[in-house]
Amino acid sequence: MPTALTHDLQSLTPVRPAGKAKKVFAKAGRSRRRRRETIEPESFCRPDAPCMHDQDRTTWWQGDREITPEDLAYIRAFTARFPGLARSELTATLCEHLDWLTPAGRPKIDACTKLLTRLEAAGQLRRPALRQEKSHPGPRVRAALATSPLPDPLPDPLPTLAGPLCALGGVRLRLAREARDEQRCNDALARHHPLGYKQPFGYWARYLIESAEHWLGCVLLSGAAKALSARERWIGWSDRQRLANLPWVLNNSRFLLFPGVMVPNLASHVLGQLARQVGDDWQARWGYRPLLLETFVDPRQYRGSCYRGAGWELLGRTSGAGLVRPGKHYHTHPKLLFAKPLQADFRARLCSSSLRGQP
Repeated sequence: MPTALTHDLQSLTPVRPAGKAKKVFAKAGRSRRRRRETIEPESFCRPDAPCMHDQDRTTWWQGDREITPEDLAYIRAFTARFPGLARSELTATLCEHLDWLTPAGRPKIDACTKLLTRLEAAGQLRRPALRQEKSHPGPRVRAALATSPLPDPLPDPLPTLAGPLCALGGVRLRLAREARDEQRCNDALARHHPLGYKQPFGYWARYLIESAEHWLGCVLLSGAAKALSARERWIGWSDRQRLANLPWVLNNSRFLLFPGVMVPNLASHVLGQLARQVGDDWQARWGYRPLLLETFVDPRQYRGSCYRGAGWELLGRTSGAGLVRPGKHYHTHPKLLFAKPLQADFRARLCSSSLRGQP
């Protein structure tokens, strides 16, 4: 990855490290090809280039990222210098140069895109025009779709399984690594979970719950809720710490045992396995180890007994009011909020500024 650019505080134009010309790498989509251009610092010093005394000294924030006036000047200069870049290339390159990365070491494309949109709306810069994309798949995609096997249909009705936990011959959580298994989980949630299936946001993982002979259900993990007063009080972190460290909290957004599975203590057994297993799985898949699990339980239908039995702590109830957005309001029924620490020092680490993922 290119080294982060330094800034000349007198002119606010990017300068090269001593003795070397700065090389800018622009990602070209998912093909992983890179276009390389050698840029001398003088090429930024045009009469219309932004300078320190011309800049608004206001500091911008995007999520947990502080956008300093120096960062803003570089973004404006870089955007003006490369008007021919595709927006995706521009965003990915700025993320690399500003060291704006996710806990897994990947560029924060979504956050950077939102910032550029805000800056453009405020008249701070002008992004390249949108390029028209193909409205139909290419020949390789069509060939892949034509030859891709469909997932196995779910049995309907599902078999009834009743008896003690030991009679199942061992239960395991298998991480869904292939598209076929992911689709099976999605279909099962859509058909059998009271809330159905919704596309997870943030980092995610799906697990299949299996015994020696049967598929018993599935688990879906996704990004944590953005703000929960009961959770924030329990952890004790500040708003800035929450915005920076929220990826280390995972939400158990769906937990399904098929309707015909009636095995006492199975749900708590699965949740115990999940807490012991998810750290290694998340590290291998996303490059960092989570610190906390959370979930919501509707008290009108459930008491959360399986979560209590697996050592999850009841933090309180949600307010029932959704996240406020301009022009959007919605209300739901208050839910029970449970949490399960995954490491003994989770609270100190979530309240720190030193959390880093492994690229």
